Amino acid sequence: MELLINMVLLTLLAAITIGIIRVRNLFAVVVLAGAYSFLMASVMMVLDAVDVAMTEAAVGAGISTVLALGALHLTKTEEAAPRYSAILPLFVAVGTGAMLIYGTWGLPGFGLADTPMNTGVGLDYLNRNMAETGIPNVVTAVLASYRGFDTLGEVAVIFTAGIGVLLLLKRFQREG
Repeated sequence: MELLINMVLLTLLAAITIGIIRVRNLFAVVVLAGAYSFLMASVMMVLDAVDVAMTEAAVGAGISTVLALGALHLTKTEEAAPRYSAILPLFVAVGTGAMLIYGTWGLPGFGLADTPMNTGVGLDYLNRNMAETGIPNVVTAVLASYRGFDTLGEVAVIFTAGIGVLLLLKRFQREG
């Protein structure tokens, strides 16, 4: 059943990607990009990456969509006709996709117990987590305790970016 759900979600992601490429109305592109982010969050939920899914839903489907809609409100909503042929970008995209697919052939199978990620530091975190942190959720323990300074740095970067956006919007409001 999980495989079926993944296949349906990935098929919808591919369909939305084609839709984003083909549509010339920028409002439709923003809406489709929000739907893409929501579907990607769903894929992360199926893969049991709840923290990544929540971040994707909040930032990708939420904040990014709102900011893009705000930018569209201040600009034109129709994309100009392209002045060049789409052959070169298509060649680059297909080449990049082929290289990514080629790179996945050397990866171990999904969910195998003897992969490096399941036998290295991850197993150590699982074994030492409760004794060292007292936090029952291992993901929370890793983000808040073991990688606390890293998480603090990420929060500081996001906060700074948010303040920058607010300052830009306040400046535009004063001029308008």
